[in-house]
Amino acid sequence: MSDAMNVAMPAAATGWSGGRLAVVVAACLGAAACAGAPQRAAEQGADDAARAEQVDALLADYRGRVPGASVLVLRDGRPVLRRGYGMAVLEDGVAAAPRTNYRLASVSKQFTAAAVLLLAQDGALDLDDPIKRWLPSLPKACDAITIRQILSHQSGLIDYEDVMSARFDADARQMRDADVLATLEGQDRTYFAPGGGYRYSNSGYALLALTVQKASGRSFAAFLRERIFAPLDMRDTVAYERGVSQVAHRAYGYSFEDGRWRRTDQSPTSAVLGDGGIYSSIDDLAKWDAALYDGRLLSDASRRLAFAAHTPTDVAEVGYGYGWRITGETLWHSGETIGFRNVIVRWPQRRLTVAMLSNRNDPEPYRTALKIGALYLP
Repeated sequence: MSDAMNVAMPAAATGWSGGRLAVVVAACLGAAACAGAPQRAAEQGADDAARAEQVDALLADYRGRVPGASVLVLRDGRPVLRRGYGMAVLEDGVAAAPRTNYRLASVSKQFTAAAVLLLAQDGALDLDDPIKRWLPSLPKACDAITIRQILSHQSGLIDYEDVMSARFDADARQMRDADVLATLEGQDRTYFAPGGGYRYSNSGYALLALTVQKASGRSFAAFLRERIFAPLDMRDTVAYERGVSQVAHRAYGYSFEDGRWRRTDQSPTSAVLGDGGIYSSIDDLAKWDAALYDGRLLSDASRRLAFAAHTPTDVAEVGYGYGWRITGETLWHSGETIGFRNVIVRWPQRRLTVAMLSNRNDPEPYRTALKIGALYLP
């Protein structure tokens, strides 16, 4: 007779009391579970090692003395892969690492949106406020534009990059958020009636940074540091201002031109903070990701707003929340600027996140991140 059959028999048939039998059964089951745990852990470790080799293969072009990448995979809040590939600084041979800080470009928008949501939680502003309540110098065409519409790219604002002055350059005089406002003051028109369509808008997020500044009485960079980065122990993440702040463990951006890698770290718009001026690492993004699962930073209501698809975009099956794109079960955002290509993809129901930051102009990493995620999905 098997053990399983013996356990299934009534206590009277064994001659044992029900209590004694329960203790013996519990002990046997506990011992079996304990004996199986190391085996399961070993199997999981072997599986993760095999997956890591597959990730290495996907990142083969980033290895060696070339502009590199840092890659993070979080499963159930634990980093199961955390690696750097290639170089953070080509000229000095500084290797990319998990603590390397890259300019996030438009991945920054989720932090700008979070700052606005924090102020809404504080009661310092309302998402339905007209943007001109905070930035009254905007022209009449902007009268009906609300903060809520800007967050989800439904404002119709003119793209500042298309109308900016030629006097801005990457070195002597970069454009800043205040310069975006000054530029838009001369554009008494919108692409469509506010709320009447979708058009991705860097202009809007620059205006949101200025709104955060007005509503909080703090600079945008200081507000991010005090209300988001410091509370989450994101020690090296910074909204970078040349001559004001520093970027620790900094990666510099590069572009492949005429058969070689050339440093292309800054553009005339690299100093605009609200739409893309934050530097961070995969180590700090792990802390950010953890905070998106609970109320330590944003309330449940604020997170629901951020992660809801408020509008379809110009890409089929992709909606836009507040600083996040929504595709099926994923929340994600990419970032592209001169010399940097980045992405973060979250599968929140499966407690899986992939972040890939790179200091090169090409290729875009979104598809690579999806391939990495597929390796770890159950």
